[in-house]
Amino acid sequence: MNGLHLIADLHDCRCPPGWLLDAAGLETYCTDACRRHGLSVVGRLFHAFADAAGRPAGVTGAVVLAESHLAVHTWPELGSVTLDLYVCNFSGDNSARAQALFAEVVARFAPQRLEKKEVARGHLGSAAG
Repeated sequence: MNGLHLIADLHDCRCPPGWLLDAAGLETYCTDACRRHGLSVVGRLFHAFADAAGRPAGVTGAVVLAESHLAVHTWPELGSVTLDLYVCNFSGDNSARAQALFAEVVARFAPQRLEKKEVARGHLGSAAG
């Protein structure tokens, strides 16, 4: 269970507005980015939403990794994105790969404001006797 979980809210993204609506483009980019950073893609699903009038309304997507997952959720009407990346370190420390991948994906959306959290997962404290 030992791993690193990176979570971010990206506000006022300066990427092209259409990028926040492009499920196929986001899927290709996220999948390729995971591979570029040495992570093992085992599955993926990206879904484009539409509003009541049938207009594009955002994307939710996930790349399932042997090491865990990358998830992206876009809110084009707000120019915002939530990003979630978790990697386990079972067979080796993937923390540097996760940090580099996360930085690349954040940069692609070009947020003016970023709220980021890092959580160490699965670390057991020392047992008190």
